[in-house]
Amino acid sequence: MFELSPIAKADYPQWLQLWEGYLQFYKAELREEITENTFNRILNGEIHGVIAKNQSGEALGIVHWLTHNSTWSVEPVCYLEDLFVDPDSRMSGIGRALIHHVEGWAKSSGINKVYWLTAETNETARALYDKLANRTGFIHYEIRENK
Repeated sequence: MFELSPIAKADYPQWLQLWEGYLQFYKAELREEITENTFNRILNGEIHGVIAKNQSGEALGIVHWLTHNSTWSVEPVCYLEDLFVDPDSRMSGIGRALIHHVEGWAKSSGINKVYWLTAETNETARALYDKLANRTGFIHYEIRENK
């Protein structure tokens, strides 16, 4: 069993452990100030965040999302930016529950579209995503300034 709750200040140590696991999974490194800024933006509501915990209070997964305006819609759209479940807790319904939570939040907020990206090689997650959403066929590009 697990329960979902909004990420709170006291969750920082467990959130950080999951966040670092997420970054490691994607072979990404961020400056500490970015991680701290991200957590603070979750706390102040600029970014939404939920944490999944077991009955003992151990964190098992996180999801972060935000909304933005779109040229293709009058309503804002919801971007599910980060989703991570501890490797020992995968295949237990946590990822599905986190996605459904964001979907429910979006519906109750009058938002009709939730979307996200993942790596082509993330086959385990894609197996779940293919059950919950439509693959659009779009390919992601970005221009990054090297720093």
